[in-house]
Amino acid sequence: MFTATSQLNVTLICGPTDMRKAIDGLSNIVAYDLEKEPCSEQLFVFCGRARNKIKILQWSNNGFWLHYKRLEKGHFQWPGIDDEHLSLQISHRQLNWLLDGLPLHSQEAHPHLTYRYHDE
Repeated sequence: MFTATSQLNVTLICGPTDMRKAIDGLSNIVAYDLEKEPCSEQLFVFCGRARNKIKILQWSNNGFWLHYKRLEKGHFQWPGIDDEHLSLQISHRQLNWLLDGLPLHSQEAHPHLTYRYHDE
C-alpha cells in the first residue's frame, strides 16, 4: 500500500494524462510542461481521462519510483480535469483522500486542530 509522507511536497497534474506514458514520458511532462525538476524530492500525481487510473512519479536518491493504482470499479474524485491550470499543490492528507476515493475538500474529514496548553 502506498502512503504519502509529510516529508515530500505533492504536485497534482491537472487534466487528463495519457496513462500509457511511463517514467520518461511523465518526467518530460514535469520538466517541459510544468518546468519543474522531476528529480526533486516531491511526488507528481497523474490521472487518466477515465479517472480510474493514477500514477505517482517519485525520485528516490538514485532512481525513479512509479506507483500505479487502477480502480476496478468507480473513479477518483479528480479535481481540475477541465481546469486551465497545469498543476496544483496539495497536502499529503488530500492525496490520501484522493487515493481513498474522496474529494480534495472533503466535508467528512475531521478538521485540523491546534491545541495550546499554555496561553501566552
